Amino acid sequence: MSKMNTEKIAVVTGGSRGIGKGISKVFASQGYKVVVLARDAAHGKVVVTELRKEGGDVIFISCDVSQEESVKKSMQEIVNIYGRIDVLCANAGIFPQQSLDTMDGSQWDHVMATNLKSLFLTVKYASVPMRKQKWGRIIVTSSITGPITGYAGWTHYAASKAGQLGFIKTASLELAKDNITVNAVLPGNIITEGLEELGSDYLAEMAATIPMKRLGAPEDIGNAALFFASEAASYITGQHLVVDGGQVLPESLEAML
Repeated sequence: MSKMNTEKIAVVTGGSRGIGKGISKVFASQGYKVVVLARDAAHGKVVVTELRKEGGDVIFISCDVSQEESVKKSMQEIVNIYGRIDVLCANAGIFPQQSLDTMDGSQWDHVMATNLKSLFLTVKYASVPMRKQKWGRIIVTSSITGPITGYAGWTHYAASKAGQLGFIKTASLELAKDNITVNAVLPGNIITEGLEELGSDYLAEMAATIPMKRLGAPEDIGNAALFFASEAASYITGQHLVVDGGQVLPESLEAML
């Protein structure tokens, strides 16, 4: 496949593992200069080395996306290096399992800060150079959990992911005048390090509920994000795309027979 882009700068938060790594890989393969933002420098450097071996133009910048000064500093560093930011893939997120009766306020706040506050902060500061250049693409990694489905033990996660969709609807209005679009991808069950930690029984159970009878790959989400970043999606904003192998479609397991 010929590369789509050789000029634009794509920033991927949480880009060192899981879905974020898949997004970074897809954009790098298509000629974007990719900036991987993450807290874990060790994983970040591994991803950079791996993608550079595949011909990608990739750098890593350490950033805690839940902290305003860290985000502000990182975005400015990117502008200092490249002079612009074209695409923000706001992907950073966590999904610790915790039931309502055992969850405390600090656990709730930690998920909200990592999943939802980080979206506000990264969009706020990445959109500054986008506004100046009168062009930008913001793609949020949300989830089917919260906006469409529920799952016991993830009330904090579900609330944060539903909140992301509320955020993009108004953010897209504020940024539209500067030719900046804001959209979201809603993954179903994607095979990542975090999901694998839930065990083989969980993975098998999830695959059985999906009409395509398999879990998705991180690159499936990367390809959806790539579409939203492209000129083909230039007239789409404030919207979301479900990428789940048909998981949310059947009313029951019998409906798939």
